[in-house]
Amino acid sequence: MAMLSNLDLLRRVPLFSRLTVAQAEAISNAVVKRRFKRGEALVEQGQKSDALFLLLTGRARVTASDSRGREVILATLGQGDYLGEMSIIDNEPHSATVRAEVQTDVLTLGRAEFTRCLSENAAMSLVVMRGLVKRLRHADRKIESLALLDVYGRVAHALLEQAETNAQGQQVIAGKVSRQDLAKTIGASREMVSRVMKDLETRGFIETLPSGAMLLKTRLATLG
Repeated sequence: MAMLSNLDLLRRVPLFSRLTVAQAEAISNAVVKRRFKRGEALVEQGQKSDALFLLLTGRARVTASDSRGREVILATLGQGDYLGEMSIIDNEPHSATVRAEVQTDVLTLGRAEFTRCLSENAAMSLVVMRGLVKRLRHADRKIESLALLDVYGRVAHALLEQAETNAQGQQVIAGKVSRQDLAKTIGASREMVSRVMKDLETRGFIETLPSGAMLLKTRLATLG
């Protein structure tokens, strides 16, 4: 990352793809490169940072917790994603904590520079609005899942959201599925999630492949 200029790095971020050359060059002088170690917080729930964070490499987890320390996983962010725009726009503290799951490199852009970008570039403002709408729709689906589905349905829904389609058109989760993380995502106990996962596999809704990946059968969608 150190061998690339800030301008080169900005061009890799989809959010800034609509900037003019002059705007991109001006912003490149304002961004700061930062590296977060695994487990380090980019932003903390209830605090302000007054900066936009753009993920260049790595992966970060978005969580919210209550006063008793109970935690729910809201989302996982990867390369090209950004965070902090909500707090910049409404000047309120962050509604969630974002923590690096692996070593993560980011660009940070201050409030003044970010708001200037929005005011000077309508296309970029539209991209930010679409991103906010996408997050709102995701939140709506999560609320609907928690309110209307039983644990089987919530597990199925969460698994389907993690899956990707392979070359054979199958829905597959490449990495090992953490029961603890799944429990925090759907608002259930780890023990309950483990029982449900075992039952789903026994009944043929899911299959653990020799590689450790998980194959989701088509009929799993009927539960979620």
